[in-house]
Amino acid sequence: MLPALTPSGPSSLTQQFLHTLQALGFKGDIHSDYASRSVLATDNSIYQVLPQAVLYPKDQQDLVYILELAATTTFKELVLSPRGGGTGTNGQSLTAGVMVDLSKHMNQILAIDPERRTARVQAGVVKDQLNAALKPHGLFFAPELSTSNRATLGGMINTDASGQGSVLYGKTRDHVLSLSTVLLGGQVWQSEAIEDAELDSLCARTDRVGQIHQLLRGIDAQHGKLIKAKFPPLNRCLTGYDLAHIRDEQGRFNLNNILCGSEGTLGFISEATLNCLPIPKHTALVVVTYPDFNAALRHANALMSAQPASIETVDSTVLNLAMQDNAWQEVAEFFPSSGAPVQGINLVEFIGDEQEALEACLTAFAQRLEREQQELNACSGYSLVRGAASVNKIWGMRKKAVGLLGNAAGEARPVPFVEDTAVPPEHLADYIAEFRALLDARGLRYGMFGHVDAGVLHVRPALDLKDPVQAKQIRAISDEVAALTYKYGGLLWGEHGKGVRSEYAPQFFGELYPQLQRIKAAFDPNNQLNPGKIATPSAHSALLKIDEVSMRGEFDRQIAVNNWQGFSEAVYCNGNGACYNWAANDPMCPSWKVSRDRVQSPKGRASLIREWLRQMAAEGADPMALLNKPRHWLREVLELPLRLRNRRQDTGDFSHEVKASMNTCLACKSCVGQCPIKVDVPEFRSKFLALYHLRYPRPLKDYLVASLEFVLPWAAKVPRLYNGLMGFGPIKTLLSKVVGFEDGPLLTGINLQQALSAQGIPLATPQSLAALGAEQKSRALVLVQDAFTSYFETQVVIDSARLLQKLGFYPLLAPYQANGKPLHVHGFLRAFKKVAAQHTQALNALAQAELPLVGIDPAMSLCFRSEYRKHLDGTLPQVLLIQEFLHARRSELTTQTASQERFKLFPHCTEKTNAPSSSGQWQQVFKALGLELDVVATGCCGMSGTFGHESANLAASKTLFAMSWEAPLTQHGDKALVTGYSCRSQSLRQLGVKPLHPVQALLHSLSP
Repeated sequence: MLPALTPSGPSSLTQQFLHTLQALGFKGDIHSDYASRSVLATDNSIYQVLPQAVLYPKDQQDLVYILELAATTTFKELVLSPRGGGTGTNGQSLTAGVMVDLSKHMNQILAIDPERRTARVQAGVVKDQLNAALKPHGLFFAPELSTSNRATLGGMINTDASGQGSVLYGKTRDHVLSLSTVLLGGQVWQSEAIEDAELDSLCARTDRVGQIHQLLRGIDAQHGKLIKAKFPPLNRCLTGYDLAHIRDEQGRFNLNNILCGSEGTLGFISEATLNCLPIPKHTALVVVTYPDFNAALRHANALMSAQPASIETVDSTVLNLAMQDNAWQEVAEFFPSSGAPVQGINLVEFIGDEQEALEACLTAFAQRLEREQQELNACSGYSLVRGAASVNKIWGMRKKAVGLLGNAAGEARPVPFVEDTAVPPEHLADYIAEFRALLDARGLRYGMFGHVDAGVLHVRPALDLKDPVQAKQIRAISDEVAALTYKYGGLLWGEHGKGVRSEYAPQFFGELYPQLQRIKAAFDPNNQLNPGKIATPSAHSALLKIDEVSMRGEFDRQIAVNNWQGFSEAVYCNGNGACYNWAANDPMCPSWKVSRDRVQSPKGRASLIREWLRQMAAEGADPMALLNKPRHWLREVLELPLRLRNRRQDTGDFSHEVKASMNTCLACKSCVGQCPIKVDVPEFRSKFLALYHLRYPRPLKDYLVASLEFVLPWAAKVPRLYNGLMGFGPIKTLLSKVVGFEDGPLLTGINLQQALSAQGIPLATPQSLAALGAEQKSRALVLVQDAFTSYFETQVVIDSARLLQKLGFYPLLAPYQANGKPLHVHGFLRAFKKVAAQHTQALNALAQAELPLVGIDPAMSLCFRSEYRKHLDGTLPQVLLIQEFLHARRSELTTQTASQERFKLFPHCTEKTNAPSSSGQWQQVFKALGLELDVVATGCCGMSGTFGHESANLAASKTLFAMSWEAPLTQHGDKALVTGYSCRSQSLRQLGVKPLHPVQALLHSLSP
């Protein structure tokens, strides 16, 4: 039996601070639980630092309370660090003190002024969130980031972020008009570019604001020539207290240029007014391929003369990983193949407001490429991609490149620590040649991609940081790369901020570094704000060292190999944060979207499992050994009193915090399909639940859900009795209050086998399949039943069979058998494996006839290629989604529809993320039959199997439906087609309308 875990809590000083803060009137959330602290102990870097507590301020006044209290004598030793999206690659927001997360509540767009092209936002607003609000006004906020769907604007400002298109659009600071910053002591200061007269007035003040302005004016006056000589003339400047831009291009004093890139070391930014730009009317992308990566780099520099909006380079390592991703099929057509291996790609973007001018530019560029390909062998091929929709698909794949590197095979995986160096673009090819030689000499694998137009390339060496020997290479490689970058007149941190790498700031700033210290001291004399980064206030405090801050690998190596491998679906999470996707109409992790609690996200859950495994190892427990140990059902019964006692006594067990996080997972598997690392929460959740309930008793609802597939065939024999009981008041109350289950679906009362038999559709048995003639067999297929569609929506199965008949196929019905997915969802793993093995045996017997096996419900059908594959050995049944079957045979379909109708498709989350081509397949099937089908962009409907039926999830289920499904489903009415049983069930519950399945729309549209 697993032990209870009791990790330590926050320090007494922190607890005193939290209590005093609450007494002051702090309105936000205060979390000192171990789960919240563990989840925020990592970002997208190699580091792991456990905070003392996490604060989620509601508004600017809450920030004032925090920084006012921190400045008092009692708490001058307290350390604070702000956090936004948590996508930093250098540990910028990690702290052993109190973390202040501005993303949960301070995420409102306060005002948009289309005429002035400005937006006023709170620091926690996500970049894509702002751009979605700006789009109706024809505006957008630049520059573009690979993490734009989760990076907050406060984080972008704090790192002075830049990315794709920065040569054209500049950095974040170039678009910041004003900032509201809460200074240590609680003073709120509004900064913007000012003329000298106003600067004189501010310098006359005797408070902290006056001291800051006096100091910066003096630095600019006394060290201006040295600053100009020291700062390299790059698109990327020496971010972090940007001395070169104390005065802007118009000669105005601009404190914003010091605050942008300061990483929370000078104050906490609460609001910003930003400059916005018109969206280009037309866009195109030229995909250029190369047989050699170095050739791609050198050619990119030459191609800059064509004045494109941006040039992005990707090497073969990243490209091959992209090809293995689910989303590759959406962009594969745009990547030319000359037959020779592709070792590098340049993505060259052109934009314009006039289509004719853009086309002329593309024509000239294409002619140039053809000439250089023939005469200079500069590239191996190219393709032209026109239109924002197609271009954005490619940029979407490019954005995934950062995360995809972390999905390389093996224990040594590309990690960020020297990955955003910047050198003058004309030196980039030579610089990278030396960089590669440096890594090659160590025998390391690595991936490369980046913004070659700005001289920035992302390089991630593959290391297994669980290995202490390999971890030591962080120091050696960092030192060598820093020296190499300095040699070429570049920067070690060209894009992603300094963070822990601030250690190298004195080397690059040289004699100007003491001026940074003076700035830090003016803002933060006691070194309380994100200390150890950018600069220290005096020689008495030190910058952090890259190999003295605790790394994730130090904790991971404490986990036994068998448990590391057994929970591989969790432990390889690299913190890229793709699961923090802001968009309500994206299916990625609905529990995160509805809660805005990072504990309830794939990254959060993976972090908790890693820490749980580590603590289990410290207690001498072996979770995987327990999971694989045979157990008799009688032992489960006999141990129930012990589990009940454990529940009463172990209230402080960290396992309860992990369990609370797992409870809110919808098991939709969107994480598997969309996470670059393929973090699979439902899989490791199932293992955790199986282990957790060895120590603690299960809730009654788990047994109810787990038994459904076995009870329904018996209940279907007396449907009126079953439905009557489900609708009986006392039974409903019992289910809700005691069991924890709400409004269960009702049986149709239709005998499926009899109904299909009446239509000439037989039961599929080895004997009936063997009796098929050759011509009949060529058109035959076997429909695989699932409990929910067969018993709660029997007509959908009947209509599927009728449609297949009308289309000239010969369907047979597989005998009903439990699928086992509900067992897996709730952690009944032993039972699941037994049921899955039985179902596999039965389907494999049918598959010997070499007929297609076809399922109707996507979530249940995809279980055969996911959960079954993970838990069973040997030959597995190949069950197609019904649209996959129809798509493969679409050449046999003829246009038979009675009318030219246009329908709207609402796909199931699991289907569109784990079988991404499925929606397009539906569209092509409809097109083959003369019908139009549009795919509606939606997130999760909120039901996801039985999740929405559980009493504890009812509020979240309703909120999720309202967030994404309610408006479009209402708008499209009877033209809405929904593929998932649970989604149709949710639509009936929330709107009183049950949409048709796509097969029903096709059946009704066919000519008689």
